[in-house]
Amino acid sequence: MNHLTVGQRSPLSNLAIDDTAPITLKFTRQSPIEMDISCFALDAAGKLINDDYMVFYNQPTSPCGQIKLTHYESQPTANKGIQAEFEVNLSKLATNIDSLFFVLSADTPLNQIQSLEIGIWQQSQKVQAEYQAVDFAQQQASMLMQLYRKSGVWRVSNVAQGFNGGLAAIVQHFGGDVEEGSPQAVEATVTPVKAKPSLEKVMLDKAPKLVNLAKKATISLEKRQLQKLTAKVALVLDASGSMNRQYKKGRVQEVVNRILPLAVSFDDDQALDCWAFARDPQYLGEIGLSNYDGFINNAHGGWRKWALGPRINNEAEVMKAVTDFYQKDGLDVPVYVLFISDGGVNDNRGITRVMTDAAKLPIFWQFVGLGGRGYGILKKLDDMEGRVIDNCDFFELDDLDDISEESLYESMLEEFPSWLKEARKIGLITS
Repeated sequence: MNHLTVGQRSPLSNLAIDDTAPITLKFTRQSPIEMDISCFALDAAGKLINDDYMVFYNQPTSPCGQIKLTHYESQPTANKGIQAEFEVNLSKLATNIDSLFFVLSADTPLNQIQSLEIGIWQQSQKVQAEYQAVDFAQQQASMLMQLYRKSGVWRVSNVAQGFNGGLAAIVQHFGGDVEEGSPQAVEATVTPVKAKPSLEKVMLDKAPKLVNLAKKATISLEKRQLQKLTAKVALVLDASGSMNRQYKKGRVQEVVNRILPLAVSFDDDQALDCWAFARDPQYLGEIGLSNYDGFINNAHGGWRKWALGPRINNEAEVMKAVTDFYQKDGLDVPVYVLFISDGGVNDNRGITRVMTDAAKLPIFWQFVGLGGRGYGILKKLDDMEGRVIDNCDFFELDDLDDISEESLYESMLEEFPSWLKEARKIGLITS
């Protein structure tokens, strides 16, 4: 059985799930409060197909009959028990249904829930995802798990993203009508592929604070013909003790702000994956246009509370965690990793081993030295022998304020295009 951690994504086929046969999702909870579990069928724009495609205890079957709530228990329980079971037949859904979002909601904060487990079954249990009270904080709703199509392949994502306002707010977020539903007929037609909107327009609509950054990023992207590239973006943040000053002065949050336009341009989800590391790595979740502002001070209680063990450097461990994450995700598109460090690097041998293995994968690593020294092997990786491809680059800054945003994007993207070209040539990238 596969355990799906928060933030992890994977093609169903990688989890021994046949998307042409029905699957069952079982929600087992131990909770002193009443809570609701609903399924939303969404189109490619992330909007509810129509109000009849919200499947819950009061509307247990979708109009097409391929999404069914087959079991439901509404009352709280002191013991673990199955609250809901959904049966889904993905292969028979209308082609304009792009994803299914399973949502948890309550009238009170969800952190009162003792535990919640989601199991995906097909003859036997294939997947398990587990949540505790700490995963829910004070929100009254959480977008738990998503089944979605990508390049014709059904995938699963353990989103676990909190949402303020409860079920009504989520219905409105997905475009549903809370007061007066106005169902529309579902058209069983393929959703047309839309051209990517301009980066500047996306930012203007969703994150106006970043419009100027988007303009400058666009110049670098167009110069390198990357504006139509589809890729994943990852951010890895050194959170060792010597980085405290950078966090306190807001420099690390500024790194988040400056890389987000690249993620919005590259990634279909308009988000990036973020890790922090000291002795231990921690996956902090996705950063997108709805949660980037103040992310460093808000995610998992803020940077001072991240579960990283002693605040000493261990680059090799987080590099391995990032590599493992994307291998499980399927690596169907290239990955761009921005890796921030202020030096004090150790375990050169371990770093060399991980990077040599990672060179066989469609992952490019852009290392940035920020306001430190002792970068060690990170400065030498670019010239390291024994790899199937040069998969990394390095540059350093004394201070983020010392470089213009235009120059920063130029440095961040300097070697990425040549790596893409070579990676395609040797077959690492097929798209």
